[in-house]
Amino acid sequence: MAKQIKKKRIAVPEQDPQARIHNFNEVALGYTFELAKEEASRCIQCPYNFAPCIKGCPVNVNIPGFIKKILENDMKGALEVIHETNSLPGITGRVCPQEEQCEMNCVMGKLGDKINIGKLERFVADYAREHGIMPETKIAPKNGKKVAIVGSGPSGLTAASDLIKMGYDVTVYEALHEPGGVLIYGIPEFRLPKDIVEYEVKYLKMLGAKIETNVVIGKTLSLYDLAKEYDAVFLGTGAGTPKFLNLPGVNCKGIYSANEFLTRINLMKAYKFPEYDTPIKVGKRLAVIGAGNVAMDAARSALRVGFEEVYILYRRTREYMTAREEEIQHAEEEGVKFMFLVSPVEFIGDDNCNVKVVKLIMNKLGEPDSSGRRRPEPIPGTEFALEVDAVVFAIGQKPNKVLYQEVPELKTTKWGTLIVDEKYRTTMRGVFAGGDAVRGEATVVLAMGDGKRAAKAIDEYIRTGEWPEEINQKTF
Repeated sequence: MAKQIKKKRIAVPEQDPQARIHNFNEVALGYTFELAKEEASRCIQCPYNFAPCIKGCPVNVNIPGFIKKILENDMKGALEVIHETNSLPGITGRVCPQEEQCEMNCVMGKLGDKINIGKLERFVADYAREHGIMPETKIAPKNGKKVAIVGSGPSGLTAASDLIKMGYDVTVYEALHEPGGVLIYGIPEFRLPKDIVEYEVKYLKMLGAKIETNVVIGKTLSLYDLAKEYDAVFLGTGAGTPKFLNLPGVNCKGIYSANEFLTRINLMKAYKFPEYDTPIKVGKRLAVIGAGNVAMDAARSALRVGFEEVYILYRRTREYMTAREEEIQHAEEEGVKFMFLVSPVEFIGDDNCNVKVVKLIMNKLGEPDSSGRRRPEPIPGTEFALEVDAVVFAIGQKPNKVLYQEVPELKTTKWGTLIVDEKYRTTMRGVFAGGDAVRGEATVVLAMGDGKRAAKAIDEYIRTGEWPEEINQKTF
């Protein structure tokens, strides 16, 4: 008798919206063992060489393989299948846009709901952590070579993990006082608990990575210092410089970049003030400019630190928002208000330059621009005022120039991203780069994929010494 396929996805328990806006605890509570097995049973087990979900994963996790292990009650085996290509499953299971990658390609989507791959991956990682299960990791004998990793975000941590497994001594340099990069300072606790990041970093240290914090390459040490001391260098420095709009009043107090706003809350724990001595200005109403995942993070965090009303101001319509649908839905459930087809034109402060008003103008949508989305066009005479106590800019970030402003060999694009070729080689011999430093603002798992491929290229370079005379820029 043929197996009865369950068409409906098994729902993941979540905190009630009215409860969760008063805490920073994780919103999605995760599958129980029973629910995970029920969801795993929906997978039709496409063969490895065919499975479209694997092809859709930037780090090529054997998805049917680890799901099968769940059904066999072999959680150690499931963890080891994932760890073959992904050393950060507790993180990717929470913050990857699976709906645009592995799940988008899921064959079950032709029969019913697609498999909830991300939540199953999270379940495996959480179960293993809670039960003290560690993967058996094959590490090659030491080869006597050393690699420096600059930045401890997803690309840097992934490159470090893969290089250690190849037999390299690896040292990771982090500018902040805790490792994790955007995972620790940018993503709120309710989406990615910091103890998950700490656990994954601890595992990397167990493999043998050395991590040096409070080291700013370009200030504490130069890139030339690293190039002399190490056989190769990987730059995974991310995109941490915020973008602002050059508008009147933009320097008023109470106007934050999302980078500063979220760093104060996440890494410096402003939500626990005065227990932690990093304050954040809280008032009645906050406006967030932007409509990506970072904008959702800022808006939802603002509710939790005490703002009564939080608005998302977006120049296009809902269909063009770049945030994950799950994050938009969570924001809506929590009471975030959305204003579409509006753009800021001016900020007005009081006598002490505290922001009090954002002047907005209505837009209409014109022809598509280079992004493929219809271009917002201001409608003359439609200006109006919105009273605010704080504003957060979440319109994107670009790489920080501190690292390479005194390294003329290291070439960048007009957007400030590092130029690399198909093997992630920069224009400076022996120096590789990946993640947001190369792509601009992108996803965690794309950065991890860069780290994996760069690690292979670094190994090839150290073994062969081959380096092209000219770098042909790769377009991302």
